[in-house]
Amino acid sequence: MAIGLLLAALVPSPVLAETGSSRPLLAFAARIAGDEARTRVVIDFEEKPDFSVHYIDSPQRVVVDLPATAFGFPREDLAARGLFEDIRYGAMDEESARIVLTAERPVQLSLAEVQQGENGEFRLVLDAEMTTPDVFAKLVGQQAWQGGTGQMPDEVASQADDGSFVVAVDAGHGGIDTGAIGAVTKTPEKAITLAFAQALAERLADRPGVRAVLTRNGDSFLSLSERVTLARQAGADLFLSLHADTLSQKDIRGATVYTLSDRASDRMAENLAARENLSDQLAGVSLKDEPPEVADILLDLTRRETQVLSVTLANNVIQSFEGQVGLINNAHRYAGFQVLRAPDIPSVLLELGFLSNPEDEKLLADEKWRAKVSDLLVDAVLRYRDRVFAGGG
Repeated sequence: MAIGLLLAALVPSPVLAETGSSRPLLAFAARIAGDEARTRVVIDFEEKPDFSVHYIDSPQRVVVDLPATAFGFPREDLAARGLFEDIRYGAMDEESARIVLTAERPVQLSLAEVQQGENGEFRLVLDAEMTTPDVFAKLVGQQAWQGGTGQMPDEVASQADDGSFVVAVDAGHGGIDTGAIGAVTKTPEKAITLAFAQALAERLADRPGVRAVLTRNGDSFLSLSERVTLARQAGADLFLSLHADTLSQKDIRGATVYTLSDRASDRMAENLAARENLSDQLAGVSLKDEPPEVADILLDLTRRETQVLSVTLANNVIQSFEGQVGLINNAHRYAGFQVLRAPDIPSVLLELGFLSNPEDEKLLADEKWRAKVSDLLVDAVLRYRDRVFAGGG
């Protein structure tokens, strides 16, 4: 069917009238939440729906085919947002219906399944996430993924496991988001973190069985959600986010390791987290208009096990640094850093030092110091890997 005819077949009415003797499925509720990296669509049905998924290019679309369905929810409940610039749904003929999600950028469904609710209803859950043009092209060309399995084809799976221990190294800030500025040299934080991330990734990659992936390898902006999504797509076992902030107290210096908590350990941690979480807004990307359930959909609270592992990683970093790298008092702190909210990846945010302190700034710009700290971090990561995975994970 030509694209124009396909879209024309999508009736504007939110309800499909019952025809013939076969009663259509009733989709009685819908919701969508997301950002430019991940978007979830949930549609509630009275009965379990069969469905299939395929991809269409020019423009990039995800198409979900259903049996005859009455869409009995307000159209605004499924208004386009996040990764999708347009969403249409309606009857194709007397026996089928279709949902067409037109994307802002290449996407893939990391999850597509029907889940049964507590009250006997069924939910069609579609989790979309950003991907590369190459992966989207493979999905379009292959068209082998049919609905209900929640699994993508092996050759385009985003988290292919090659047996390596994968460390995602996240250089904080980038592009339009410069981060802090050095007190003396005026060096932007984004340059400091990128140089350090590249040095650390090189050293990690030299270790057998370890694979390092950079969330950015140039001066580009990434939203906080994109950073987490890239780590997850790489199958990361750890997430290290590197920063070098500033403080109003110029005399404070040294490294700090942060883990996630809804309640900050102290005022300094709370203020730093608030500033880091503003990165998206500074670049014109904001979640302020998202519905309340976004916190559960995009930035799920860290599972207890993952949080424990994050603390273990933080302690290993501090152990490696003690006596070798300057640490602030109470070097392990915690706050609500959005970039640490991956529910399935142990994550820490490392403040390498403070660009507001001239001595720290001098060290942060020193290549030999970066090499030393990188080596200590590699030791911490390997010690963590050996301890945590000695018993099989």
